[in-house]
Amino acid sequence: MSRWRGKFVIGLTGNIGTGKSVVRRMLEHLGAYGIDADALAHRVMAKGAPGHAAVVQLFGTWVLGTDGEVDRAKLGRLVFNDPSALVQLEKLIHPYVLQAIDYFIQRTTHQVVVIEAIKLIESGLAGHCNSLWAVYAPPEVQLRRLMQHRKMSETDARQRIAAQPPQEQKVSAAQVVIRNIGTFEDTWRQVVTAWQKITPAQEEPAAPSRPAGATPGELSVVRGGPRHSSEIADLINRLTNPRPSLTREDIMAAFGEQAFMLLHVGKTLAGVLGWQVENLVARTTDIVLDPSVAVSQALPVLINEMERASRDLQCEASLIFATPELAKQAAIWKSLGYEPRTPEKLGVLAWQEAAIESMPPNTVLLFKLLRQDRVLRPI
Repeated sequence: MSRWRGKFVIGLTGNIGTGKSVVRRMLEHLGAYGIDADALAHRVMAKGAPGHAAVVQLFGTWVLGTDGEVDRAKLGRLVFNDPSALVQLEKLIHPYVLQAIDYFIQRTTHQVVVIEAIKLIESGLAGHCNSLWAVYAPPEVQLRRLMQHRKMSETDARQRIAAQPPQEQKVSAAQVVIRNIGTFEDTWRQVVTAWQKITPAQEEPAAPSRPAGATPGELSVVRGGPRHSSEIADLINRLTNPRPSLTREDIMAAFGEQAFMLLHVGKTLAGVLGWQVENLVARTTDIVLDPSVAVSQALPVLINEMERASRDLQCEASLIFATPELAKQAAIWKSLGYEPRTPEKLGVLAWQEAAIESMPPNTVLLFKLLRQDRVLRPI
């Protein structure tokens, strides 16, 4: 039984490279509030956070980079080569992470929460969840993903895989097992089937694909879902002429990384905004608008809806990676509260890392603070 009254909490686990984050995002598309416990562990160790001084005291100042932050690459090499050091680190960090999770779940209005954690079972967190889900992928798939997506060397990737307990331990403990082996659509079907047992009334969030009763010329925004993949692909192909053209399957796969807002003029799809929320930072990487729609009208409608959804997810900051042409709309961005920044000038390590990790080439970073209080300050 969940320790959080009134919430149905899914504990989501799986070894490195199995695709836990993809499954968490799928659950978010379906209406769950997602928490990445491993990302919280990183923030606990940030300079100024309660775990920073404790980590330095435990392992020494050599784990620090020139900026005074914990160098996670150095720390990772140490703990993944020394099991006792890993145990010490986890004992230090886990209480802070649980405190942060408590804080988020108490604040969210979502009825279903999914907590993603690689050590969900080992930390005891699984015992506080209503349902335990495990994501499985064969070792050769794990290896390929780590090398392709995280740019690890084969040696480092094999070391990370070997340092973890056998996947069978997580699979045997789980009530739901997601085999993330094939396409996004294959995995999506498994997640939807399991989700329907929790909330059988709906397959996806209730947002319509087109606004009902919209009047001609009226601008409105709805949240896109994987079922909208074909019309999103058609719009992007028509407006940007990518080579090669995007397919429905390409957009389905993109839903494993981000969400989409769909802008309608009347009942006609006229714009798409692609964004993701990770580690309390909203990151908008794609804005595509039909030239027949005035930018001064379309942008505020899209951006305001993205911000509303991001605040619901307790985001601290919004990062928009605009094309140079779109970034020239300085008056519009200023009216919306955004200003140009470089990643180095963001001030908060988590925001800097989000910018560096997500910023596409040849784009301009626009920044807005969504809340004055740092959400994680209470930990």
